[in-house]
Amino acid sequence: MNDQADDDKENAEESTNRRDFLQIATYTVGGVGAGMAAWPLIDSINPPADVLSLASSEIDISSIKVGQSVTVMWRGRPVFVRHRTDSEIKEAKAVPMESLPDPESDEDRTQKAEWLIMVGVCTHLGCIPNGQRETDPKGDYGGWFCPCHGSHYDSAGRIRKGPAPTNLEVPPYQFLDDTTVKIG
Repeated sequence: MNDQADDDKENAEESTNRRDFLQIATYTVGGVGAGMAAWPLIDSINPPADVLSLASSEIDISSIKVGQSVTVMWRGRPVFVRHRTDSEIKEAKAVPMESLPDPESDEDRTQKAEWLIMVGVCTHLGCIPNGQRETDPKGDYGGWFCPCHGSHYDSAGRIRKGPAPTNLEVPPYQFLDDTTVKIG
């Protein structure tokens, strides 16, 4: 009779071990399946490759002459890159901060004084200011002029007159070397 009890006990333990294994295996397969089902949803939240490619732009500035400006596109917006003259730099640094509607020093807006890099979108209603080409009207302060509503920006892209509430935006950028700038 003792052997029968031992066999029953052994069968019960074996049955419990098998049941535990089946439960763990079922939960594991279910968890992996749920993860695989959720992955397309999670992955769809990531930005698409064409948007990621616009996240930053590298610009060769070696061909931009002193006094010349170029416009490049970054995130679908124009970015003005200006190789400023010594007189433009001196003029921008000489402006008293208290005379500016949105006070910001020239040093705060540039990493290297000779290079001004800013988003070319008026901060009033999103127009594109004139002033990039030599034939464009520069406004009253020798910088950029938004003809739509009359905002005038100086040679550092700071608002000086008109309805625009703030200076032209300076995007995040870094100089990779003496001839290359990475925006974004």
